[in-house]
Amino acid sequence: MSTIKKVAEEAKVSVATVSRVLNSTGYVNEETRKKVLKVIEELDYKPNSVARSLFKKQSMTIALIVPNITNPFFPEVARAIEDVLSSKDYTLILCNSDDNSEKEKKYFEVMKQKYVDGVIVVTSTLTPQYIEEKGIPIVAVDRFIDPAIPCVSVNNIEGAKRAVQYLKSTGCKKIAHIRGPKNITSAEDRYLGYLNEVESESWFETDYVRCGNFNIEQTTEETRKLLNEYPDIDGIFAGNDLMAVGVIKAAMQLGKRIPEELSVIGFDGISLCKMTNPEITTIAQPIYEIGSVAAHTLLDLIEGRVIEKKHHQLEVAINKGQSTKT
Repeated sequence: MSTIKKVAEEAKVSVATVSRVLNSTGYVNEETRKKVLKVIEELDYKPNSVARSLFKKQSMTIALIVPNITNPFFPEVARAIEDVLSSKDYTLILCNSDDNSEKEKKYFEVMKQKYVDGVIVVTSTLTPQYIEEKGIPIVAVDRFIDPAIPCVSVNNIEGAKRAVQYLKSTGCKKIAHIRGPKNITSAEDRYLGYLNEVESESWFETDYVRCGNFNIEQTTEETRKLLNEYPDIDGIFAGNDLMAVGVIKAAMQLGKRIPEELSVIGFDGISLCKMTNPEITTIAQPIYEIGSVAAHTLLDLIEGRVIEKKHHQLEVAINKGQSTKT
């Protein structure tokens, strides 16, 4: 394996001169520079990336911290981020936090030590003060953190309202909601959107809201209980698509026909919605665009460009499947 010392010997220059050529620092005359580059090519020398990052305090690496890698929404966002970053010669590191603040803090400590250039994060636990102390460029996705931190998301309240409005338009008379965790802003906003549409209805019961915790198994159990207690519920808005799968599973276990007896709508628009039977109607986020905008915003931060728009709230759309009436 070639070394920087070997390159210097072959080019008949000092190691310091080779380093200046590699890092584009200091003065090196053009003839010498060309000679060094020619030897580097001939020897197929690959600079030590760790050493370079220590020297330049830059690693051409970005970290993505997500709460649950088993939720297809996050890998789909990651795909878009990776596409953008790889085109700019950055490497993406994927970290799974389980929505655990200690794990998130540990990741941030490691990123700081490794000179990671920036972080894209989905978090409900880290404080703006903690993030500011780390001094790492950061962009939030899906969950708002602070006005000073760029964020890419959708209008979850309006998206949830559209979900309930759509169920009503297909003839649903009693609509329940399986919500996500109360400590997650996007889940809370979707709950608020649902509430805005139903709280004035004569049929509404506060008990029509159950927590599925963004988990299929928990959602299945909660939905079974809900439908046993209130068998006349004919529409359910699930706070994300994974929970919509749990709702459908519970309904089928109880022998309810979908959508004839129960209409189900989810939120996210993950690819899984088209693979289920029935296909799930969902409020679709522009997932690829979310990841792409987040990546470009982070690159602007890293490269010192002015961020003209810190908060991107992208549009949702209704993707009609077979889990709701037409």
